[in-house]
Amino acid sequence: MTQATPSSPVQPCLAIIQRAPVFLNLPASVDLAISEIEAAAKEGATIIAFAECWLPGYPVWLDEAPKAALWNQEGAKQLYQLLSQNAVVLGDAYLSRLADAARRTGCYILIGSHERRGGTLYNTSFSFAPDGTYIYHRKLVPTYTERLVWGRGDGSTLKTQETPWGVLGSLICWEHWMPLARAAMHAQTEAIHIAQWPTVNDMHQVASRAYAFEGRCFVAAAGCILSKDHVLDGFASLKPDMPQALEILSSMPPEGSDLIQRGGSALIAPDGCYSVSPVYDREIRLMAPLDLGHLARERQALDSAGHYSRPDIFELSVNTKPQMGVVFKDDETD
Repeated sequence: MTQATPSSPVQPCLAIIQRAPVFLNLPASVDLAISEIEAAAKEGATIIAFAECWLPGYPVWLDEAPKAALWNQEGAKQLYQLLSQNAVVLGDAYLSRLADAARRTGCYILIGSHERRGGTLYNTSFSFAPDGTYIYHRKLVPTYTERLVWGRGDGSTLKTQETPWGVLGSLICWEHWMPLARAAMHAQTEAIHIAQWPTVNDMHQVASRAYAFEGRCFVAAAGCILSKDHVLDGFASLKPDMPQALEILSSMPPEGSDLIQRGGSALIAPDGCYSVSPVYDREIRLMAPLDLGHLARERQALDSAGHYSRPDIFELSVNTKPQMGVVFKDDETD
């Protein structure tokens, strides 16, 4: 594990930002994220986490709107257009602003986003270091209805990040039920893992706690708060002339301020027990210090990538090469 430098706190302080974005509105959501980052940093946070696709909101209509999955549904296509127009692109000004926030605050920042590459959207987690550099991870398998909006990532983005307190990594939602993805991450000796969810329901808590126990690492289970009012207000902030899209969003239950996403953010220790119990149904900046000594204490009994592995029996090969459908070669290399 990388040792803390003299200028770094001996123990990190982790913050989970559990609040609603400005739904579908990327510029406004980036403004809000930066405000929350600066506030958390002033309170002593050194690692700051947001939920899955927080920029600019998880596409809740996929599960909640009765007609969202109908073939050639105009409202669903309009919502995809809005997502595409409000997705980040590698190297763009929105990511640069978040990188600047990391530099100003000296914090590690992990935030979920819709990312556009060509005509395809990805569910992507961006992890920013205090020097302004960042890595990104694209969700390997969009889950069920999510395949209506996102493409699949590949092994080239199954990355972790070095911090003064050890390795920082993340997975997105149901990736925590992919045994080989977990094994690949455990092999990178995570000290701190961000588990991003749209909302951390009961089974998501189970997966997050199991990951902490199996990986012998701290897990921040990051969820979001979102109501139908948040959805409709965010949509209205874009001033779109898209009545069919509004019809799809308006068809979702429940009404008003009743919550679609209930949060459930929590912090879990390397023994699988809660350091901070789940918080539901309200916006909160959940913060707690991490006792790094707990990592070694728990690894005495279990290190799934080390003394509790059997490389003479089991072997996992991870393809980290980017998978490109079209590769152009010049005449000299044909």
